[in-house]
Amino acid sequence: MTKSLPKNVVVIGGSYVGLNVAESLARASTDKFRVLLVEKNSHFQHLFAFPRYALTTKVDTHKAFIPYQKSRLGQQGLVVQAKALRLTKDAITLDREVELDGEMTSTIPFAALAITTGTKLSPPSTLPGSEKLDGTAYLRKHAAQVEASNKIVIIGGGAVGVQMATDIKQLFPAKEVTLVHSRPTLMSKFDPRLHAIVAQRFAELGVQTVLGRGRVLLPEKGYPTDGTEFDVCLRDGTSVRADFAIISTGQTPQSDLLASLAPQCIDSDKFIKVQPTLQIADPQFPHIFALGDIAATGAHKAARPALKQAEVVVANIQRLLEGSSDELMTYEASDPAAIHLTLGIEKSVIFRNPRGDGSEEGDAPVIMHKDDGRFDMGIDGVWARRGADISQAML
Repeated sequence: MTKSLPKNVVVIGGSYVGLNVAESLARASTDKFRVLLVEKNSHFQHLFAFPRYALTTKVDTHKAFIPYQKSRLGQQGLVVQAKALRLTKDAITLDREVELDGEMTSTIPFAALAITTGTKLSPPSTLPGSEKLDGTAYLRKHAAQVEASNKIVIIGGGAVGVQMATDIKQLFPAKEVTLVHSRPTLMSKFDPRLHAIVAQRFAELGVQTVLGRGRVLLPEKGYPTDGTEFDVCLRDGTSVRADFAIISTGQTPQSDLLASLAPQCIDSDKFIKVQPTLQIADPQFPHIFALGDIAATGAHKAARPALKQAEVVVANIQRLLEGSSDELMTYEASDPAAIHLTLGIEKSVIFRNPRGDGSEEGDAPVIMHKDDGRFDMGIDGVWARRGADISQAML
């Protein structure tokens, strides 16, 4: 008698949200299905550390890459290192053959699918390669260029730009650091009181700013990286002299995989439209979900909303596979935008926008200043939470 194969629940994208969903599904599976995590990168990348690890060679760069722990995906679960190229109603096609059920295949059937592909940032927040050695080499090369430069311009006044500006100026006080942002306030998606906090910290460290003068005219071939000086030119005709520039603008949604199967589910900004159940917006595909930064939920793109979305998706996939008559859970974006923003090596601020509910408390942001940061950003603790052995970091 032919052995029956288990149902596959596939999670595409192995960053923070995808890994959380995959591991939660594995704990809930009770051997009724197996979890396959499809991820093109060889290691879990601790992206929150990349802005700092790209600035100094005095950190253990290899620690930002953590091995995936197959044991956390259950007895039958797998981490599949591959890129998902195509999607049909019930299968994905990979960019390479992998071993599955004793055979080599590039096609994986699924009973349910969760898309957690997120958004792509500008380097060095996103790395050009998929292997750990390529990533560590890139970050260390970038850090060496920063260390060798004297006039550094950072383009973009979001979280990555602010964090890199404060880190560089604290690590290398003699360097000229200028942050250029097209809007008149930094951290533009937040209440202006966060801009005031950042501006005060910039003044303490000596970070210069050029704000509200329009977009930077980025050169087609990129900025020089050989130490020669050049001008960072703005649309209004002004310029800033530099010998190294870091671009930290924009987030590109990685929704191409779904575009051919359900183009009506991709909004004008390239995010995936979803139902309140976090199923994609087309009812033809009730077993396909999207969550995290890639999903157009109305929530702020951050960890806290994503964790709530993960709970909903895990519960709903279970109910669908069990044929439960229970109604599916729904997600509602309710929390105001919040962030834990580093402002140098030790200092950081937890900031949450006002709730705007008309109450006295609702009109004020939550502000918590912290002074407990660590040079390596507490990377040992991240390894422990991922269930990985940090003594293996050099492997």
